[in-house]
Amino acid sequence: MYMDPDLRYEKADDTDLDFLLRLRMKTMNPHYAESNLPTDRETTLQRVLYNFDKAHIIFLHHHPIGLLKINKTDERIEVLQLQIDPDYQGKGLGRKILTHILNEASETGKTVWLSVLKTNKAQSLYSSLGFCIVGENEHSYFMEFSDL
Repeated sequence: MYMDPDLRYEKADDTDLDFLLRLRMKTMNPHYAESNLPTDRETTLQRVLYNFDKAHIIFLHHHPIGLLKINKTDERIEVLQLQIDPDYQGKGLGRKILTHILNEASETGKTVWLSVLKTNKAQSLYSSLGFCIVGENEHSYFMEFSDL
């Protein structure tokens, strides 16, 4: 996993669930509400637990500020979830994390895939990094980056 002097990643475990539940409620529930999707605690917890074995807490200067869930296969890197605490958004951290993922993908000949809710303004960040919409459903866009 990518290392930076300021950013550090640690594999999440059960002791992180309260932090991750609060983070998800702050970062995602407004988008889910706007999309008329459930925002109750149980549904939110299920989203936190989805692919939990791939979850890493993002630390900035030893302070937990976010979550990165990533799945790497032979063909692609899937960004399953990337959440940055709203207090730390707009400081280039998401761009820095994604840029490193894109560099790794380029070096290994992989594509990068993610989905984003249509109501989530993060899609402009993804587009600015070179992601293209390759599909959609009622609530989300499916985006891919490839420099192959």
